[in-house]
Amino acid sequence: MAWKITYFSQKVEEDTYKFPPGILADFLHIASLIEEFGPNLGSPYTKAFGNGLFEIRAKGREGIARSFFCFVKGKEIIILHSFIKKSQKTPKKEIDLALKRMKEVII
Repeated sequence: MAWKITYFSQKVEEDTYKFPPGILADFLHIASLIEEFGPNLGSPYTKAFGNGLFEIRAKGREGIARSFFCFVKGKEIIILHSFIKKSQKTPKKEIDLALKRMKEVII
């Protein structure tokens, strides 16, 4: 069975698809790899943040974006939060929002 990617909410899906074209193309490429091979792709595509939180590391000539995700039962992945990265380090508020949403979906 292939992996299935879903979104935490309609807003998260909209935020993700509003990425600039180059970044969106990279995100969609990584998402297709995840659907085929699973989320443990490793660098440069994904990174584990610990406690069941992971990130998709999309980039393009316009910059860098991150999409946090987690696993739920079976082979389902939920994109919890997507944003354009503006600093070297991922802001704590972005991680905290993803962790809060992860607690809502993992039972």
